[in-house]
Amino acid sequence: QALELESVLDNINIVPNPYYAYSEYETSKLDNRVKIVNLPERCTVTIFNMQGALVREFVKDDPLTSIDWDLKNHSSIPIAGGLYIIHIKVPVVGDNATAAEQERIIKWYGALRPPDLDNL
Repeated sequence: QALELESVLDNINIVPNPYYAYSEYETSKLDNRVKIVNLPERCTVTIFNMQGALVREFVKDDPLTSIDWDLKNHSSIPIAGGLYIIHIKVPVVGDNATAAEQERIIKWYGALRPPDLDNL
C-alpha cells in the first residue's frame, strides 16, 4: 500500500509549469488559472512564496482530481511572478499506516502579465 500511495503522490503536478502569462484553462483575458492535477480525494494543498509566507491553502474532500488556482492569495490579491512551493499533504488511512500523512512538494514558476483592461 505504501508503494501505491507513493506512485499516486508522484503523479500530482501543477500545470502549466512554468506558467508564462497564459494557460489553456483560462476563460478570458482577466482570468489567470493553473491546475493542480492528479489529486487524491482528500488532501490539503498549501502554497508558499520563496520567503516561506503562506499564499493560499485549499482543503480538498471531493472526488474531483484537480483544483483550479486563480493565482491569487488568500485575500484575492493577484500574486507576484516568481517561484512558489506547492505542498500537498495526503492523510493515510488503514491499519498499517506507518505515518499519519504523506506529502509531495512541487516547485512552480509563474511569469504573470499585467491585466490589459483596454482590450477585453
